[in-house]
Order: sequence, then structure tokens, then C-alpha cells
Amino acid sequence: MRTVLLDLDGTLVDSLPDITNVLNGTLQRAGLPSYTQAEVGPMVGDGARALLTRAANGRGATLSEAMMQDFMAAYADHATSHSRLYPDVPPTLAELKKRGWTLLVCTNKPAVPAQIILENFEIASFFAGVGAGDSFPVRKPDPGHLLSTLALAGMTPEGAIMVGDHSNDIDAAGSIPIPSVWARWGYGTDAMGSAATAIAERFSDLPDLLESLMPVT
Repeated sequence: MRTVLLDLDGTLVDSLPDITNVLNGTLQRAGLPSYTQAEVGPMVGDGARALLTRAANGRGATLSEAMMQDFMAAYADHATSHSRLYPDVPPTLAELKKRGWTLLVCTNKPAVPAQIILENFEIASFFAGVGAGDSFPVRKPDPGHLLSTLALAGMTPEGAIMVGDHSNDIDAAGSIPIPSVWARWGYGTDAMGSAATAIAERFSDLPDLLESLMPVT
């Protein structure tokens, strides 16, 4: 069986507008200055708590549990207000399924907003499982996050490929090791994807690219 693990933010969904808006609302209610979307982008990728910690520290403050709870509650209500799927995501997921790939989401985003996003954009049914940032004791770049996500669907690293736009995705895959594909349309810099097995320019490139990395035997 062949399996593709897909990151969420910056790979399946451009979620930065909603993350930025909700983050700024939380900061403003705490009496702290806001950030631009361009400033928030580099903070994304290590989970909600890391994002809030970086944002608070960048404003000379310390993250409080009240701020964390405020952000999580607000984000659950606005996770898809301004976010969007990247071009061709639904038909490409359908094509991957048609070619026999098992699809999994492996994201550092907490499970509740991750599931909201997948359901609101009507792509949840494509996936055999979701390994979120709070699903296991570890998260990317720890390879255990990928291995535990594979186990959700009864899959093993043999035949698996990781697709993502952050060095966490590429490093976690390399530590197993399994092949990885750099999602160049996402938030990361090219340097972050330098160790990837292959590079995809567009989401629609994935079916043929994954086939070239792992042909049917």
C-alpha cells in the first residue's frame, strides 16, 4: 500500500489570513500591538502554542493561559472565514485516491481547528486519518508524529511519502527515513526544503510526481 502524508497549513490550505486575524484579536485584547500577515507567516508551523509564544515574546510579553484559551476559542469560530484551499486541491486528492494512494493529514495544528477546516472545505472524506499537533505526545519535526499518523490508518513507513512546506515536514521524513516532497506554493523558503527528495511547484503536480517517486510494483 502507498500512503501520502499531507501537511495542512501552507500545503492543503492557505490559512494565514485567519491565523493572522485571530492572533491579532487575541493580542489586542491583551493590550499588545498586532502583526502584519507577512510577519505572522514565519511564526507558523510549530503549533498554536509556539505561534502564540513567539507573538507574545515579540511584543515583550509572556504567553498566558488566558491568551491561549482566547486564541483557541476565537480560531474555532473563524478558522475558515478568509482561508482558502490551494488551487486544484479537491480534484487532485480525488486523483490520488483513484490511483490507490491512502491519504493522511499530518499537521502541527490542534485537532479541533484542523477538523473544522477539513470539514468546512468538504475534503475530510478523502482522508483515512488526521494526526494533529495534540494527537500524540510528539509533533513534527519528531518522526514519531509521522509514524503515529501512519499507524492511525494501519499503515507503515514502507510506501509512505511526506508532502509539506516546512522544514519540520522534511526533517521528520528524513529521520525515518521516507521520501519527502517540498510544497513550493506554501509558506516556507526554498532553503527550508533543500533536503526534500523532490519539489512540487503546484498541488496538481502531486499525482505524477508521487508516481515517479514510488511507482506501482
